[in-house]
Amino acid sequence: MNRSTQHLTCIAVCLTACLALGMLLPAASWASDRSDHDLARTAMETGQVLPLKTVLAHLERQRPGNVLEVELERKGSGWVYEIKQLEAGGQLARIKLDAKTGQILGVKGGKGAPADDEHARTPR
Repeated sequence: MNRSTQHLTCIAVCLTACLALGMLLPAASWASDRSDHDLARTAMETGQVLPLKTVLAHLERQRPGNVLEVELERKGSGWVYEIKQLEAGGQLARIKLDAKTGQILGVKGGKGAPADDEHARTPR
């Protein structure tokens, strides 16, 4: 094998390896997403988190706005809903809620905390 052929063979092997790796990464990501989905479903079925519909209805009463993004994350021994919301006047708020009780844990941006401490009530 001459040098040119060896060089082309090396490039072909490297490209094949890159393509194979590229096909495996999305599968690994999908498996991780699937696992996260299963964990969230189990958490809801076992009462560790409130259904998103319930939490959003409670949030709408406390802080009206348009929900742009919702994430459910494991924090320590519990779960937290992290919600990005566009509020009146175009203000963007990032709101963290206890996923088990619906209580607002913190707000960044937006209009500030709701009045009269109603946010501490559990949604029904």
